[in-house]
Amino acid sequence: MDYITLVLPSEDVAYCRAMIARVFSATAIGFEGERIEVECDASNGLPTLLIVGLGNKAIDEAKERVRSAIKNSGLDFPRKRVTINLAPANLPKDGAHFDLAIAIALLVISGQIKQEMVDDMLFVGELALDGALRPVRGAISYAETAQKNALKTVVLPKRNAQQAMLAEGITVLPASSLRDVFLHLTGQIKLEPEIERRSPYRRFTPAPTIADIRGQEQAKRAIIIAAAGQHNILLSGPPGAGKTMLARALLSILPPLSKRETVEVTKLHSLAGGIYEDVIVDRPFRAPHHSSSHVALVGGGPNPRPGEISLAHRGVLFLDELPEYNRLALEALRQPLEDRQITIARAHHRALYPADFLFVSTRNPCPCGYAGDKERECTCSQMRILQYQKKISGPLLDRIDLVIDVSRVKPTKLLGTASTIGLKEAQAAVSTARAKQKIRFGSAEMTNAHLDSKTIHDVLLLDATAKQLIDTAAQTLHLSARSYFKTLKVARTIADIETSETVNSSHISEALQYRPRLDSV
Repeated sequence: MDYITLVLPSEDVAYCRAMIARVFSATAIGFEGERIEVECDASNGLPTLLIVGLGNKAIDEAKERVRSAIKNSGLDFPRKRVTINLAPANLPKDGAHFDLAIAIALLVISGQIKQEMVDDMLFVGELALDGALRPVRGAISYAETAQKNALKTVVLPKRNAQQAMLAEGITVLPASSLRDVFLHLTGQIKLEPEIERRSPYRRFTPAPTIADIRGQEQAKRAIIIAAAGQHNILLSGPPGAGKTMLARALLSILPPLSKRETVEVTKLHSLAGGIYEDVIVDRPFRAPHHSSSHVALVGGGPNPRPGEISLAHRGVLFLDELPEYNRLALEALRQPLEDRQITIARAHHRALYPADFLFVSTRNPCPCGYAGDKERECTCSQMRILQYQKKISGPLLDRIDLVIDVSRVKPTKLLGTASTIGLKEAQAAVSTARAKQKIRFGSAEMTNAHLDSKTIHDVLLLDATAKQLIDTAAQTLHLSARSYFKTLKVARTIADIETSETVNSSHISEALQYRPRLDSV
């Protein structure tokens, strides 16, 4: 077969290259972002706009939004057969944030913007019909994607700019409309880079503090230990004993978010669509209703989004009256409690979200709530009590580090003197323990609860008496391997609160008091 070599004049080569425009955008795949190339080709034929690349309905409808936005911005829509490809084509794409990149690609292919002006930029934003830019979810993820792919600038709606500033080393250009972006790229105006001027965003209403609680000294000691080492805790007791108040008071003694944690928490809430322009500086406290499905808890859906366990990342997940929750939803918590992340698998891709939270739950001893109460008689049968308690499976209970019985406070003490454990004392105890853990692990985000069986030997420093006590208890109480190590982790946290370098028998004894009893499984 004879081959023919086609030689084109240099100006014709330039013309051919100009017929393909490339503009960068991004999409969120789970917690991470992926760069998307918006390729645009124009050819002679009936004027039409075709978008390919495995996009959803919102992307298909972008044709009409982009067409109207370009026209109403005083710009020319190309009168050719135009094909837009979102590459890589095998990656599912969701959302209207590709509108701005598609519009810029159309302006490049029609010669209204030069290709070299957009080569090192990333564009995200939803277009209104008049060309205005509307905020999108996941702004931090897109800015981090630009940074990861060596793109110098990200152009996005003004309301997303402060969130995008959390990604360091990237220039953020906020814009109000498509026309503003066009005038900037053609040199007629200059968009000023965003500067950091965020105000704290408080997502949660003020919670009670540990100083507001009268009595319950042992329970308060338990939540201090839980906060100090990020240990999961279950509060058990009759109605009105103060379990919910204790759980909410835990938030008041947790340390403030680090800069890295602030980025992670804000990014997750932005991906979920809850916020567009604010930065979260408080630790989240998520308290989903007991009717919540397992998808609501762990995340998912046709286009996966973070669930409650991910929205509680770096904060507290509170499940009030644990046995009232759906069994399937509770069992779905087992893997995230162990791995501190959740993987949502779909046919074409997998979405991974972090889920490193402090799990706090409460329960009544029986359906009426008064089993074992000294003042009120229980009306439940033994079978009913057993069925109620069995709603919490053994494997799930085994993943809880601290179980504490909360008894009712006598009315005479409710208006009494202040608690012996004040807010400052509790915060100081947690701060002391966290400081020791930061030195130990070299990170403010790592706690004793993150220890695994490989590294626990290096940091435990058990004395001989303590080793003998835990081994004897393991045999007597029939502790599983997981329970054995969790008890040691709690003991290490107790030692950190008391600034002890070694774990002694008193620390082990207190940690064993918080283990769940076999008759409660």
